[in-house]
Amino acid sequence: MSSLSFSPISWENGTLVLLDQRLLPLKKTFLQITTMEGTISAIRDMAVRGAPAIAITGIFGIALFAKGRSGSASSGEIESVLHSMKQSRPTAVNLTYALAQAGEKVQEVNNWHDIFLVWESFAKELMLNDLRDNEALGRHGVDLFDPNEETFHIITHCNTGALATAGHGTALGVIRSLRDAGKKVIVYADETRPFLQGSRLTAFEMMEEGIECYIITDGMSGWLMGSRKIDAVLVGCDRVARNGDTANKIGTYNLAIVAEAHNVPFYVCATKDSFDLKLETGASIPIEMRKEEEVTRYDFIKDVSGNIFIQPGMTSPVGARALNPSFDVTPAKYIRSFITEFGCFPPFEIPNRLKV
Repeated sequence: MSSLSFSPISWENGTLVLLDQRLLPLKKTFLQITTMEGTISAIRDMAVRGAPAIAITGIFGIALFAKGRSGSASSGEIESVLHSMKQSRPTAVNLTYALAQAGEKVQEVNNWHDIFLVWESFAKELMLNDLRDNEALGRHGVDLFDPNEETFHIITHCNTGALATAGHGTALGVIRSLRDAGKKVIVYADETRPFLQGSRLTAFEMMEEGIECYIITDGMSGWLMGSRKIDAVLVGCDRVARNGDTANKIGTYNLAIVAEAHNVPFYVCATKDSFDLKLETGASIPIEMRKEEEVTRYDFIKDVSGNIFIQPGMTSPVGARALNPSFDVTPAKYIRSFITEFGCFPPFEIPNRLKV
């Protein structure tokens, strides 16, 4: 069950229902998706985002493809379906792992109806497992904080909560778990340019939960750490290499450097499926480049006479060029510890903890 009062991902009578996160925080609109193509569009256009949520959504998406087919299925057709879904967001490894498992589960199945049933069941299983893992991760994260302290000030980046997962969240899951342990938590949420997942989504979740939260621009973290006591930086991740180098939303690398300069512990929250041990270092992690327009303009949601509409606006001169890498890689040397569903450990312990 989601930590929110509603579920951002649900499966209702063979239809995928997604909260359109592009319209938050002012409007809660749910997309009714009945095709794989519609699912891919929702992922690419960031109606749904967050590595765990993308993986769950992707498996429901391929289930929708199988649902719309009949008769026998060839291995080539199945492979094509999995490949198409994999291309929707290339950086997060969770989707890649989930699709590989989906392919393995139907190796001996050659009927589209039966494939649909297998993939539908697998997507539901992913949701339950992710929620369980996030709750365990949150409990382990609490152990890194001094039990004698009553109040913690935490900086976070992007959105790592129920909106990005099956519920509870990773970095926000630790914050929720601290609150549930009776601690007061004050959150400083990076706005996370250019898509503003921090100011739109993290602040939204914290307000829903009644947790004190202040939005800061991405460039304010140095001032904040230099002028106020910050107990930790908590971030999520999209892919972790064998040596601990970690890909996460653009701006995470900068935040890690500032945390190191101020001796603030920098923690990465990751479930097992975020670790890609085939990659020795972060240099091999593919970085998704998104549309320039996300940097040079914005969509302003405005309420006029009770009607909400989207009004495009400009943040730069017409014709100005922009770079828009969606992720960056934080070197392992800046990461104090990983917080996972199976414990907390520094980067150099990854091979042993994942038993490879």
